[in-house]
Amino acid sequence: MKTSPLRRVWSALGTLVLIGAAIFWLIPLIWSVLIAIRPENEPIVTGNIFFGSHLTLENFQNVSRVTNWGEHFYATLRFVFGVLLVQVVTITLAAYAFARMRFWGKRLFFGLILIQLMIPAAVLIVPNFATISALRLYDTIWALMLPYMGSAFGTFLMRQAFKQVPLELEDAARIDGCGWFGVLWNVYLPPSIPSLVAFSLVSVTTRWNEFLWPMIVTQSSENRPLTIGLSRVLRTSEVGALYGQITAGVLVVIFPLMILFMIFQRQFINSFVRSGLK
Repeated sequence: MKTSPLRRVWSALGTLVLIGAAIFWLIPLIWSVLIAIRPENEPIVTGNIFFGSHLTLENFQNVSRVTNWGEHFYATLRFVFGVLLVQVVTITLAAYAFARMRFWGKRLFFGLILIQLMIPAAVLIVPNFATISALRLYDTIWALMLPYMGSAFGTFLMRQAFKQVPLELEDAARIDGCGWFGVLWNVYLPPSIPSLVAFSLVSVTTRWNEFLWPMIVTQSSENRPLTIGLSRVLRTSEVGALYGQITAGVLVVIFPLMILFMIFQRQFINSFVRSGLK
């Protein structure tokens, strides 16, 4: 089937618009890279506007001496993937219950969970901190993780994925002798992997960028994530902000997330297409 010339023109225009939008959204990242590789104390009006008088890694070297990045990376990995491990379990079990099980108040409880999506996280800081203090968990990894061990968004996303699985497959599994866990593991989870990957990316990104809550509930360096370490870059100069060091620090923090998203971007997009989210 041949494509009409008009359709090809519109397709080309759409591609150009998408390329332009992608470049527009990449401008902050490109600018950060350019500033990070300029000489540290060279004004923007000196030398080449993009690279300065020469390219240098001096800003990255100086940032590496500001704080213990290895310690902060380790704390971030414990925080991010510890939360994700617990969330994967809680949202999977909750989503299966709301998608396929029958019990009293099912719609009411699910509605209450969705209401959490409308509550700003800042509103919960005081009660969460009171809970952490009462449990004597201040300045521990558990203080960081505890408020995020459940996820309303993750429960909703996985419920939508589970509802796409035909009931006939569950019936066949039960005839073969599978219990509810066997049905969940063998029937519902395999086709829902893209949704689980998408939620994992959202969870990792959100926790990786967390700043206010770790600042409140931690004090020692070994429990503070990368965002807290990055904030120390802002306090390294008495003559004003050193933007080269700041952008270098930002690139150090966001680089793992960029690699992670590039690896799993296809699964991330497919999960929202399958779940019917716009």
